[in-house]
Amino acid sequence: MESRYNAAAIEEKWQKTWLDIGLDKTPTESNKPKFYALSMFPYPSGSLHMGHVRNYTITDVIARLKRMQGYRVLHPMGWDAFGLPAENAAIDRGVPPAKWTYQNIAQMRQQLQRLGLCIDWDTEVATCSPDYYKWTQWIFLQFLQAGLAYQKEAAVNWDPIDQTVLANEQVDSEGRSWRSGAKVERKLLRQWFLKITDYAEELLNDLDKLPGWPERVKLMQANWIGKSSGAYLEFPIVGVDEKIGVYTTRPDTVYGVSYVVLAPEHPLTKRVTTKEQQAAVAAFITEVSNQSELERTAEDKPKRGIPTGGKAINPFTGEEVPILIADYVLYEYGTGAVMGVPAHDVRDFKFAQAYDLPIEFVIAAPEDVAGFDLTPTSEGEEVTQLVQIEYNQAYTEPGILINSGQFTGLNSVDAKAAIVKYAQEKGFGKERIQYRLRDWLISRQRYWGAPIPVIHCPNCGIVPVPDKDLPVQLPEEVEFTGRGGSPLAQLENWVNVPCPTCGTPAKRETDTMDTFIDSSWYFLRFTDARNEQQVFDSGKTNDWMPINQYVGGIEHAILHLLYSRFFTKVLRDRGLLNFDEPFERLLTQGMVQGLTYMNPNKGGKDKWIPSGLVNPADPRDPQTGEPLQRLYATMSKSKGNGVAPEDVIAKYGVDTARMFILFKAPPEKDLEWDEADVEGQFRFLNRVWRLVTDYVAAGVSRKQAELANLSKPEKELRRAIHTAIKAVTEDLEDEYQFNTAVSELMKLSNSLTDADCKNSPIYAEGIQTLVALLAPFAPHIAEELWHLLGNNNSVHTQTWPSFDAAALVADEITLVIQVNGKKRADIQVPAQADKAELEKFARESEVVQRHLEGKEIKKVIVVPGKLVNFVVV
Repeated sequence: MESRYNAAAIEEKWQKTWLDIGLDKTPTESNKPKFYALSMFPYPSGSLHMGHVRNYTITDVIARLKRMQGYRVLHPMGWDAFGLPAENAAIDRGVPPAKWTYQNIAQMRQQLQRLGLCIDWDTEVATCSPDYYKWTQWIFLQFLQAGLAYQKEAAVNWDPIDQTVLANEQVDSEGRSWRSGAKVERKLLRQWFLKITDYAEELLNDLDKLPGWPERVKLMQANWIGKSSGAYLEFPIVGVDEKIGVYTTRPDTVYGVSYVVLAPEHPLTKRVTTKEQQAAVAAFITEVSNQSELERTAEDKPKRGIPTGGKAINPFTGEEVPILIADYVLYEYGTGAVMGVPAHDVRDFKFAQAYDLPIEFVIAAPEDVAGFDLTPTSEGEEVTQLVQIEYNQAYTEPGILINSGQFTGLNSVDAKAAIVKYAQEKGFGKERIQYRLRDWLISRQRYWGAPIPVIHCPNCGIVPVPDKDLPVQLPEEVEFTGRGGSPLAQLENWVNVPCPTCGTPAKRETDTMDTFIDSSWYFLRFTDARNEQQVFDSGKTNDWMPINQYVGGIEHAILHLLYSRFFTKVLRDRGLLNFDEPFERLLTQGMVQGLTYMNPNKGGKDKWIPSGLVNPADPRDPQTGEPLQRLYATMSKSKGNGVAPEDVIAKYGVDTARMFILFKAPPEKDLEWDEADVEGQFRFLNRVWRLVTDYVAAGVSRKQAELANLSKPEKELRRAIHTAIKAVTEDLEDEYQFNTAVSELMKLSNSLTDADCKNSPIYAEGIQTLVALLAPFAPHIAEELWHLLGNNNSVHTQTWPSFDAAALVADEITLVIQVNGKKRADIQVPAQADKAELEKFARESEVVQRHLEGKEIKKVIVVPGKLVNFVVV
C-alpha cells in the first residue's frame, strides 16, 4: 500500500481508468430523474486561467453530487470558437484562423482533462466546426421564415483606414480604432437584424418564472429590456407638411416644451434646416459622424447641439418652438427625436442653460403650491391665480401641474392619463409602451464567423440557401490583411453564384453572424451533439432541458443570457421545443483575485508591477525604488498577478486546487488566492490519507454494529458521522455553500482522529462515510481511498449517504454549572432531564458543593439543556 499521498500518480491513474470504463458517459436510460449541469463554454484562447478552474470545479461538484444522488447527469463541454481574436492571429502570425483555433482547442481540452472533470467528451462541440454552424445557419433560416430576420440600413462604427466596421468595444475612449488608431466615423450600411423586440414583453414577464436566478441578474435584464409606459406625441413642423414624432414617459410636462431635438442622422434634419443654417448644420453633422455611440452618450461629456432654423408647433399650446440637432440624440433610439423640457429633465436643463433656451416650469412640488387656487374654470380658461415657481435646477419628481392650461392643478399621475386621452381625441398623440431594447444587429463584416446563408438575386431579391446546400462553408484560401472590409467580399469565386430559385447570376451574402448567435443555442445541441440529420431530436432535447444548473460569470448577465432566452422562445414557437426558459437555476461565480502590486505614482498599465519582480517582504518598484501598494485584484496578464493552474497542480495536485477553490469563499463571492490556504487544504487531504490508510493497515473487523448496544464513544462518533452527512447535504442543496461543506468534512475527520473506538464498526462506518462525502470535492483521492477500503465499484457511482435522524439525538448533554455567573464545573447529564432534575444534578456535584459551602443560595437559574447558575451571598 502506498504510505505517502502521491497526488500526481493517483490522478493520472484514475483519469485513465475512468476514461477506459466510460464512467462519465451520459446515460441513455430514462428510468431516473435527469439533471443537466452546464458551465458557460470558454473561448479557446489557448490556456486555462484560475477563473476557468473555479467555474468548472463548481459545476463538476454539482454534477458528481447529483450522480451519487441517483440522477442521470448530462455534463458537457464545448468551445465558443468563432470571433475576432482568431482573425487577429491570422493577421499577426500568418496562421489560418481555423488552424490557430483548433490548436488552442486541443491545448485547452488537455488542460481541462487534467482537472479530472466528469465531462462527457463525446458530446463536445466547437461552434467553428461546419457540422455545428450548419445548424446555426439552419436556425437563422428559421428566423427568416418567421419574419424575425431582416435587413435595414443602420449606423455603424467605420474605420476609414482599415475600411472595416468596428464593434463598440473596438473603439477606444477617444473614439479611435483599436487597431489603426484612425478616428472612427459613423456610417450607414445595410445590416442584418433579429427582431428580439417582438419578444420584449415575454422576456420581461418570464423573469418571474426564474426563482433560481440571482435577483440582481434579473434586475439587470429587466433594466436592459427597459419597459416604460408613456405617450407618442406629434409636433407639426412650420412650413413643412411633416410632423416630428417623439416618445416621452412624462407627458405631464408637455406644456414646458421649449425646443425639439432631432438626431443629426434623422431624415427630417435636411427638411427642417433653413438655408441660413445649412452650412453650420452640415459641418456639425460631419463632426458628429466622427464620434462613436459611446462618445455621444457618455454621461461625463457636455451635450452639444446647433439650431436648424426650423420651428415646430407644440400641439397643446399652439406655440412655435425651435428645432435643434444634438449629439446626444441617436436615430436608433426611440423615434430619433426628443422634446426638450429643461425645467424637468437634468440633461435638458444643462443643455438649455448652455444654449440660452427658455426654461418653463410646469410641475411644482405639492408643498410649494399649497394654499393656491389651482382649479381651472369650467370654460377651461387659465387658473384664477397663476403660480410662478422658480427653481435653480430641474425639478424631476412628480408633482402638481402649473401653467398647463386645463390640466393645471392635477397631480402628475392623473395628468398623464388626461393629457394622453386629450392628445388621442385631438389626433396628435396616443398612449405607447416602449422598450429600451433594440433589435439585435447580427451582421459582422468579418471572416471568422458563420456565413449568413442567403443569396441576393437581382430578380428574386433575398433568397434563402436551400437546406440541402447547408452549410455555406467558409472558404480556406483567404488573405488576411485587416484592411479593406470583409475578406469574404473579396473572393469573387465564392461570392458569385446562381440564384437557387431562378438561376440568374447572383451574389452570396458576405456578412457573417455575431458570435453571440453561436452561444445562444449551443446548450440545445449538447443534448444530441452527433445528430447529422437534424439540429437536434426534439424528444431528446425536451427530455434534458431546461438546464437544471447553469454556472458562469456575471459579465454574461445581460446579452448572452437574454439572447439564449430569446432563441429558446423562438424555437419553441417553431415547434421544436416545449419549454419557455432554458436555464432553471443560475449561479454567477465570483472572480479569482491575486495579490497585486501597484505604484500609485504611475498611470495606465505601467502602474501594475508584476508580482514576480517584487520582493514581498519589502515591495518596491524595481525601476524607481518607490514603495508599492498591496491589494487583491482580479487576476489578469496586464496586472501580472496571475497564478498558472498548471503550476499549482504540479505542486499540490488537482484535488488540492479544487478543495482550496471550494473552501476559500462561497461560490458567488470573489476569491482571494492565498498560497498558505492552498497548503492548508493539502495538509487536510494528507490527514485524510493517513486516517484511511492507518485504518486499512490495522485490519479492523467490519462486522455490522449493534445499534442497541453502543458504548458512549460509539454513540458520540455515530452522532458526529450523521451530523456531517446532514450538514454537508444541506450545504450542497439550494445555495451551494461548498466552503461550509468542506468545514464539515474537516470536523468529521477530526472526530475520527479523536475517536476512542477505532476497533468499532461505527468507526468503519465513519471512514467509509468520510470518503464518500469527499468524493464530489476531491474525486481522485476519494476514488483511491474507496478502493483501498476494499470496494470494487467507483465511489462516484455509490449512493450518496443519508443520515439517521435518531443518531443525531444525544443521550447526554454537557451541563455548565455557574456560581454567581462564573463557571465552576461542567458535568454530563441525561439529555431529557427536566429543570428539577438538572438542579439536583448540579447540587450534587462535588466541585459545586465546595463553592456553595457556608453560603446562602438566594436564587437558582436553570436554562434547560445548557446551564444551572446559583446566585449566593
